[in-house]
Amino acid sequence: MSTVKDLSKVAPTSPRVRTGGYAILARMADKGRADLAGTVGDFHFDCPLDNFLFGFKDVKGEDVKKLLEGGSTNEEIADWLDENGTPKSEDEKKAWSDTVEAARPYDNPEKKDWFVGVCAEAGCDPATSTLFDYLEADDKVSFAS
Repeated sequence: MSTVKDLSKVAPTSPRVRTGGYAILARMADKGRADLAGTVGDFHFDCPLDNFLFGFKDVKGEDVKKLLEGGSTNEEIADWLDENGTPKSEDEKKAWSDTVEAARPYDNPEKKDWFVGVCAEAGCDPATSTLFDYLEADDKVSFAS
């Protein structure tokens, strides 16, 4: 069984960390475990970020939550993703993870204003930051001691 982080005190894993080739998975699992334990803080499981992963594989957050309830490790979740939803090759997983890691909301007219605002709060430059850069900067600001 994986350790449950108290996300009211520490940040979840960086979305850049890849498990089984999947970006976001370790962060999503941290949030899901903390949600089940009542220690999720201001984070949310099955949020839009998590749904990038769930949508890529065409699985539901509720299905992954059942795995978390059963004590699955991140590696077991990656294996489950490989066996469920829409089949993806290793090359497709890498291309998707690379693309989501490079996502720049600033370049999307529908998300630009939101991104400029949240980057200002996190202290990062929206014009040069990726979504993952922002998430990591926000985690540092939120948990600076």
